[in-house]
Amino acid sequence: MSFIRDLRVAAHSLIRTPGLAIAVVLTLALGIGANAAIFTLVRGVLLKPLVNRDEDRLIYIRQSALGLGQDNSAFSVPEIQDLQASVKTLSAIGDFSAMDFTMIGLGEPRSIRGGVVSGTYFDVMGLRPVLGRLIGPQDDGPKADGVVVLTYRFWTTTFKKDPSVIGKTVRLGSIGDRTATVIGVLEPCVPYPQDTEIIANIVTSPHHLSATMVTGRIHRMTELFGRLAPGATLDQARAELRSAYSAMTKDHPEAYAKEGDFQIGAKMLRDEITSGARTVLLVLLAASGLIFIIACSNVANLILARTVRREGELAVRVALGASTGALRRMLLAESLLLCGAGAALGVLSARPMVAILARYASRFSVRALDLTVDSSLLWVGAVLAVVAAVILAFVPRLPSADTSSGLSLSSGSVRITGSTNRQRIFAVTQIAASFVLLAGASALITTLIALQRAQTGLDTQRVLAIDVPAMSYGKTSQQVVDFYKEAIRRIDILPGVSGTAFGDVVPWRDGNPVPSGFQFSADGLVHAAGVEDPRAQPRSISPGYFAALGVPIMAGRDFDARDNQPNAEPVVIISQTLAQRIFPNQDAVNRHVYWTDPVLQFATGTDAEKARLVAPHRIIGVTADIDDGHVVPGPTLTVYTPFGEGVLFGGRLFIHTGANPYALVMPVTRVIRDMSADQPVEHAATLEDIRAEVLMPDRLNSLVFGVFAALALAIAVVGVAGVLTFSVSARTREFGIRLALGSEPRRLLKGVIREGTVMAAAGVVAGVAFGFVLARLAGRYFLDVKLPGALPVFVSAFVLMAVAVIASVLPAARAARVDVMEALRSE
Repeated sequence: MSFIRDLRVAAHSLIRTPGLAIAVVLTLALGIGANAAIFTLVRGVLLKPLVNRDEDRLIYIRQSALGLGQDNSAFSVPEIQDLQASVKTLSAIGDFSAMDFTMIGLGEPRSIRGGVVSGTYFDVMGLRPVLGRLIGPQDDGPKADGVVVLTYRFWTTTFKKDPSVIGKTVRLGSIGDRTATVIGVLEPCVPYPQDTEIIANIVTSPHHLSATMVTGRIHRMTELFGRLAPGATLDQARAELRSAYSAMTKDHPEAYAKEGDFQIGAKMLRDEITSGARTVLLVLLAASGLIFIIACSNVANLILARTVRREGELAVRVALGASTGALRRMLLAESLLLCGAGAALGVLSARPMVAILARYASRFSVRALDLTVDSSLLWVGAVLAVVAAVILAFVPRLPSADTSSGLSLSSGSVRITGSTNRQRIFAVTQIAASFVLLAGASALITTLIALQRAQTGLDTQRVLAIDVPAMSYGKTSQQVVDFYKEAIRRIDILPGVSGTAFGDVVPWRDGNPVPSGFQFSADGLVHAAGVEDPRAQPRSISPGYFAALGVPIMAGRDFDARDNQPNAEPVVIISQTLAQRIFPNQDAVNRHVYWTDPVLQFATGTDAEKARLVAPHRIIGVTADIDDGHVVPGPTLTVYTPFGEGVLFGGRLFIHTGANPYALVMPVTRVIRDMSADQPVEHAATLEDIRAEVLMPDRLNSLVFGVFAALALAIAVVGVAGVLTFSVSARTREFGIRLALGSEPRRLLKGVIREGTVMAAAGVVAGVAFGFVLARLAGRYFLDVKLPGALPVFVSAFVLMAVAVIASVLPAARAARVDVMEALRSE
C-alpha cells in the first residue's frame, strides 16, 4: 500500500512540472518505441519458428566452388544419387530446381518463377496443403502426368483465393513445353531457395528428363534439403556428407577442378533462410539500442536537473525522518509513471513503425512480408520501461541526514557541481552513441553516392527494357528467331522509336545467368598444363543491340542480317577487356575464339546447333565492356553471338527512344499480342529505373540509419544544451562576481562554448573507441561488417563538433548577459 501511496504522490509531483514530464515521456517513447518495433522485426524474421514440421531436423546442403566464384554451385543428379546412397544420418533428401516458366491457361499469359521437385520434396520439407494435395512419389517418373502446386502468396494475390483453380490445366513453357494440372495450394511458408509462384513435378520440364541431365555430373542445377534421421545431429551429418563427398571427388576428379576449391557443407534450414537478413537486422537492433541509451542519458540529465532544484524538498523529507530507501521509492514511483507513459506511447507508435520496417526488411528476407505484431511488443515495452525507471531512480544523489538540517552555500555548490559532472558524463555518452550512429549512416550514404555516380557506359534514361520470353511451343528454333525479327521490325516503325534490339539479359535485374561463365580458348592461347581455360560470359544478341544501349563498337563491325543466316560463318563480338587479355598488343578482329567448357555437352538443340556452338568463331568486332551483373561496373570478359545461332532461353527487347520510354509500353504490347495472343509481355522499365530498383536496399539502409542518426543527433544536441543551460543557471553568482571584478562578457561566452566543445570532443573520442571495439567484435561473427572509411568518420566528428558549438551558443549568450546585481543577490 505504501508504494501505491508513493505513486499517488509522484503523480501530483509530476503534474506540477508538466513541461518536464512531457519532455521525458516523449524522449522515452522514442527510445522504447524504436526498440520494441525492431525487436518485433528481429523476432519475426530471425527467431520465430518456421511452419515446417519438425524444423529442428531440417537442414540445407550446399556445394560451393569458391575458386570459381560460386558460393552455391548446386548439385547434379549423379551427385545427389551418390549422397543418397552413402549418407545414413539423413532419413530423406529433397531436391529443388529453379526454372523460369511461361504459363498459359490461368488468365493473362505470364512469365513466372517456378520450382521443379521430385516426389519426396514436400515430405522432407514438412509442408502441408491448404487446398487440394501436394506433389508425392506417385508424381515421379517420365510417364507421370504433369502437376502443379500454387504457392500461397501467388494464389492469394493473383487468384484472390479462388478454389476453382484446382483441377485446371495449364501450359508451361521453359526448355520445352508441357501441360500440367493444378492439384493444390501450398500453406503459407518461407519460399526458399527461390521465391516462386508455382512448384511442379519433374515431368513438366523435358530438360530434367533428358539423358544429359540424368547422367551429367557437372550439370549442376539442383539444390538439396535433408531431414536428419532420428538421433542424428547436424555435426554427424556434416561429417558423413564430407566423407561421402571426398570419395566422390576422388572417384571423379574430372568433375572437380583443383582451382575450383569444391566443398560441401550443411546448416539448419532456419539459419540458412535468415542468413541474408541476420547482419542488417542485428545492426539495426544495435542502432536502436544506442537510441535507447541516448534517450535514457537525456532523460537522466533532466531528472538530475530537477533533483538539484528539489534539494530543499528532499532535505526537509530527510529531516522529518524519511529514510534513503523511502526517497528512492519515491523517485522510483515517479520514474515508473514517466517510463510507463513513455512505454505506452512508444508501443502505440511502434505498430506503424513495424509495418514500415517490415517493408524495409523484406528486401533482405521474405519472412518480413508476413510479419504480424503480437504480444511480444507489449512485453518488450514493459521490460524497457522498468529498466529505464530503475536507471532513472538511482541516478540522483540523495541528501544524507548530516546535511538535512540545511544546505550551506558551499555544500550546495558541491552538490550542484557533482550533479553537473554527472550530467556531463551523460551528455558525453549521448555524443559517443550519436557518433557511432552518425559514422555508420555516413558510411552507408557515402557508399550509396559512389554507387549512384558510377558510370555504367549505357544510355540508361532512354532505353526501355521489356521481357518477352521465348515461346518454343510447337516451333523450331528458327521460327522463334523469326518471331523476334518480325517483332523488332514492327516496333522499329512505331513513332518515337530510334532502335530496337534483342538480348537475353536485362542489365542488373537478371545478373549473370552463368555466374562463373564458360571456359573458352582462342587462336594462339597457351596456358600451363592442368590449368583450366579462361572463362567468359556468353550473351546472345541481335544486330543493333549495342546501338540501342548506347555502347560504342571499338573495332570491327556490328552483327548484320548476313550473320543470322542458318549457314553463315560462325562469328562473335568480344568485349574490350577480353580482347586486351587474350590478344595483348594485337588486333583481335578476324582472330578466332571457341567454347571449351564441358558443361556445353548438355546444351539443348539439334546436333547441328550443338556443333555450331563449339565451333571456332571469327571475331568481327570489339565492343566496350558492358557489366550487366554489377551496379559498379568492372572489367568484363564477354562473348556475344548472333541470336539466330541455336536455341534462345532469354527474351528481352531493348527499345531506344528520344521520347518518354513508358509511352511505348502499350503500343509495343499491342504489337506483340497481335503477333501471338499467348505471348507474355512484362516488366517494362527503363534501365535507369531498373538500376534504381537494384540500388533500393542501399537507399533504404541509408534512409533508415540516417533517420536513426538524425534522431540521435537531435537528442544529443538537446542534451548538450541542457547541461550547459543548467551549468549557467547554477553558476549565476560566479558569473556575476566575475563581471563585477571586470571580466569581459566575451570571455564568459568563450568559456561556455569551450565547455560544450570539450564535451563534444570527449564524446567523439569515446565514440571512436567504442565504435572501433564494436566493429571489431562484430567482424568476428559477421564478415560483411566493416569499419567506416576516414571520410565518414571525419564528417561525423565535424558535424558533432559543429552542432555542439551551436548548442552552446544560447547558454553562452545567457551567461554573457548576466545582470551583476541580480546575480549577487541570488542564492
